[in-house]
Amino acid sequence: MRAASLPLLLRSLNLTTIAREHASVITRAETEDWGYSQFLSHLVESEANDRLQRKIQRLLKVSNLPAGKTLASLDEKKFPDKIRRQLPALLEADFVRRGDNLLCFGLAGRGKTHCVAAIAHEWICRHQLAVLFVPAFRLVTQLLAAKRDLKLPQAITRLQRFDAVIIDDIGYVQQSREEMEVLFHFLAERYERKSVVITSNLVFSQWDRIFKDPMTTMAAVDRLVHHATILEFTGDSLRATAAKKQ
Repeated sequence: MRAASLPLLLRSLNLTTIAREHASVITRAETEDWGYSQFLSHLVESEANDRLQRKIQRLLKVSNLPAGKTLASLDEKKFPDKIRRQLPALLEADFVRRGDNLLCFGLAGRGKTHCVAAIAHEWICRHQLAVLFVPAFRLVTQLLAAKRDLKLPQAITRLQRFDAVIIDDIGYVQQSREEMEVLFHFLAERYERKSVVITSNLVFSQWDRIFKDPMTTMAAVDRLVHHATILEFTGDSLRATAAKKQ
């Protein structure tokens, strides 16, 4: 094989990092008197690391997580002690792998969305889990459109590819019966299979405002709570506090 054809062969095998770096690594190996094993290990590790970073970037892009809401920008000291104690375990994401749920309740401005977005960001970067962040009204609109096009099963199947779906601000959605049915169908399909993360300004006793029908409300709550961690965000509004400081 001619040396000039090596980069083409490497790219055909999807070894793009090795194709890009092998020449400079050869020079370094000769200069530093590397053995064959060290030379090969360096190239393979570079390829693996680049692939990992590309995968993380792809997962972050499709997640639709709100920009800037990461663990680095999260002020944990402003959260209740119970939430701070639970954060390390939540970041490990074992419950996501089991298909369990995370339910976050609290009035507006208590940091629910920032907290779950920061946790989900770590799920992607640390564990390469597939996450989707979607406001409740948008999810309902998409599912309802799919139902009208007779494509609801396909839409549900696409959503099942995500290890966790974050439904933000479910308390602000006031569904018609048809809208309530598609949301319930989505939750039922994920039950004991894949994780759902929900933020809501309404406690469960008020969820009849969302689902209207008491039996459907009870069934939805029962499925969500069965395998779930519940976080209660209390205290003053973080946004109001920040506004006062400004």
